[in-house]
Amino acid sequence: MQALRGGATRRDLLALLTGGGMHLALASGLSLTAMSAHAQTPRRGGRIRVAGATAAISDTLDPAKMANQTDYSRGTMLYNGLTVLDASLTPQPALAESFTTKDARVWVFKLRKGVVFHDGKPLQPADVVFSLMRHKDPATASKAKALADPIDSVTATGPDEVTVTLTQPNADLPVILGTFNFLIVKAGTTDFNAGIGTGPFKLKEFKPGVRSVAVRNEAYWRPGRPYLDEIEFVGIADDGARVNALLSGGLEMAAAVNPRSVDRIRATPGYAVFATQSGQYSDLIMRKDMGPGANPDFVLAMKYLMDREQMRKAIALGHAVVANDQPIDPTNRFHFAGLPARAFDLDKAKFHLKKANLGSARIPVVTSPVAMYSVEMGLVLQQAAQRAGLALELRRMPSDGYWSNHWLNSPVGFGNVNPRPSADALLTQFFKSDAAWNGSRWKNPQFDQLLLASRAETDLAKRKQMYADMQVLISQEAGVGIPLFLASLDGHSSKLKGLSPIPLGGLMGYSFAEHVWLDA
Repeated sequence: MQALRGGATRRDLLALLTGGGMHLALASGLSLTAMSAHAQTPRRGGRIRVAGATAAISDTLDPAKMANQTDYSRGTMLYNGLTVLDASLTPQPALAESFTTKDARVWVFKLRKGVVFHDGKPLQPADVVFSLMRHKDPATASKAKALADPIDSVTATGPDEVTVTLTQPNADLPVILGTFNFLIVKAGTTDFNAGIGTGPFKLKEFKPGVRSVAVRNEAYWRPGRPYLDEIEFVGIADDGARVNALLSGGLEMAAAVNPRSVDRIRATPGYAVFATQSGQYSDLIMRKDMGPGANPDFVLAMKYLMDREQMRKAIALGHAVVANDQPIDPTNRFHFAGLPARAFDLDKAKFHLKKANLGSARIPVVTSPVAMYSVEMGLVLQQAAQRAGLALELRRMPSDGYWSNHWLNSPVGFGNVNPRPSADALLTQFFKSDAAWNGSRWKNPQFDQLLLASRAETDLAKRKQMYADMQVLISQEAGVGIPLFLASLDGHSSKLKGLSPIPLGGLMGYSFAEHVWLDA
């Protein structure tokens, strides 16, 4: 355990995994509770520096193209959505002061009066029409196009009113519109580098892959917010460097802390750890349109080679729950607990590998520190595969450029999926046959039909059964192995107040900027 806490080397980890009977005691007394957001009256003023776990030249201020925690964190500083998701992921009014529907197909949004963009322009229905409809245009290359496709029209139906009409009913529309890609921008915007939004902070500086600086929006529509004067946000891909920067006083908050750094942070006076349990997961993606993943027996063998409990204890140090090769986590109301657990099973893995007839092939598996725990998961998987007679060649790629160069492009490799606000959003973006982020290129017409029907189903029991059927299909057929659902751990200065969990992810669901403040 001490080796893992201190930052285990490859040899350390292999020694632990291959030793006779692994007995890992979880750290006792590890309390990662959020500091109360209401213990003191928030104080205005001050500047903080925050590090996310990703940075790339592809960093963007265009909400339609945002794809990682650094983009999302910047997005919530600069922009607002029509709705915002609270601690239970229930949509609450934001730029829309109300939203109503009679049939879940036609939705009326009443816009908040007195809201202005950073350049002084008042918020108008035309801004909302433009912001939502641009996702449907293939030229936009929106990461949320699959979510926007069911929107039939968005029209201004009054001076402060917008009506959204869907092709099919969807009770989750206000949830979807509370997500990062659907933040509202000015009508006609083509250059997003100025970051002109209605959000709590205004952009002062933006250097993709390096840093951004945002300053308080004095004309923000929420009275008294934000509390801070300025936020500098940087991306530091290396876990150790991120923690070192925090503990040396160079940061007030560091996102995505590795569990083995938790004790070190908590033992340092003036620092604490903030935990958010959510549906985040790192997945082994086996493309079904090329390479070994085209063989369903290889895919099943890899799923049986995942020793999930060992990964939970040795890698996540208990800060995770075991998953079952489908993406709906146990905190979600549509999680199907009745799906039989896929246990680690060498005999079944050998059976399917024999059927796959791979011969003596060495299978490259791409990992990277930026895909949370994927390097360590790859080592556990490699050891198990060796016992089953399969040679896996781990290829550790640098964090920089991993998402653009390797994720979705490699025949076999790891990805990482941030929490999504609803089961529908998650399944639509990652498993629908034509979804841009359908990593394994799994296509199943029955799944697509169930996904469409579930949105319109108002009977909760029937909807739950549809989601259960979809989880079974993914677990059995998709080229994706999901061993764990991960907790997000953020390190921070004890002077930083106002943190409370929002299960969209760490850093308060990436919306910390509006809520946190510095104690004197």
